[in-house]
Amino acid sequence: MAPDEAVVGCTGRLTLATRGIEGPGEVLVRVRGGTETFFAYSDEPLERGTTVLVIESLGHREVSVIVWSDPLLDPPSGGDTRGAR
Repeated sequence: MAPDEAVVGCTGRLTLATRGIEGPGEVLVRVRGGTETFFAYSDEPLERGTTVLVIESLGHREVSVIVWSDPLLDPPSGGDTRGAR
């Protein structure tokens, strides 16, 4: 099966933890106006419920993912005071 390029760049939430090199988990991804599940592979184990970004489609409903935190929803800590007077 050919890679599914529509899913690359989408975010999702792990419904089953990944186990790094030990095996995949499962991710629910918002794509094509709905949600779809894919087997999710990651370099290191990731916990169930982790928000992830799909970085590659491996075909056969399998994707590579990395941890994702939305910079607009989760601003960095550190007390950025630019513009404050």
